[in-house]
Amino acid sequence: MKIARFSHNDAIQYGILDEQELVVLAGDPMFAGFDTTGERVPLADAALLAPVIPRSKVVCVGKNYHDHAAEMGGIAPEEPLLFLKPNTSVIGPGDTIVRPTLSERTEHEGELAVVIGRIAKNVRAENAHDYVFGYTVANDVTARDLQKKDGQWTRGKGFDTFCPLGPVIETEFDDADATIETRVNGEVRQHAPLSDMIHSVADIIEYASAVFTLLPGDVILTGTPAGVGQFAAGDTIEVEVSGIGVLRNTVRDALPVA
Repeated sequence: MKIARFSHNDAIQYGILDEQELVVLAGDPMFAGFDTTGERVPLADAALLAPVIPRSKVVCVGKNYHDHAAEMGGIAPEEPLLFLKPNTSVIGPGDTIVRPTLSERTEHEGELAVVIGRIAKNVRAENAHDYVFGYTVANDVTARDLQKKDGQWTRGKGFDTFCPLGPVIETEFDDADATIETRVNGEVRQHAPLSDMIHSVADIIEYASAVFTLLPGDVILTGTPAGVGQFAAGDTIEVEVSGIGVLRNTVRDALPVA
């Protein structure tokens, strides 16, 4: 089931994607279930929004593909390498990524994202999927020069607009045979099976929930494959996860500070 958060007639609503229509839900399905109102909205008449706004945090995993760890000049860590993005970095499909004036090198990182559906603390891997509401697509936008300069990743990963999510949440996703691909202006930059991830979704949830409580609506970004690269103002970036959809965003430069 594909769940969308969308704007229509100046109202923000949730709906189940049914081909080219959205079956309108009575409320946020994470908390209100899947009762419908009987209304249907043509997809063409709706503006898709970020399918979730994290209640508290976006948890990210670095170097979770061997080939990406190698391209970053190191080996993959034995345990998940965690960092956080603020929820203010989240934007939706069709929104614009803004390249900050502080950075001269911004890069894309296409990723599978996990949406937490229940309060999760000290969850065991074998039970981890019981805490997942669904899956979506993410772009872990990075100011690479600032990441390297700072020696830690908060600033380089945390700018406003640096966490596009969407287009929908798939509640019945199976990552066993799925692939991820990132394109810039139609050119393929990244392509890999999700099975190449070093630490599985279940293992990441176990590891992260031992550190901090995961709340409903929190998002976990599971890492990116090799092929990360620079983009510029005017570019269109697409991240596609088979079985979920395509997350598409354009890019502009930030306006100079007056």
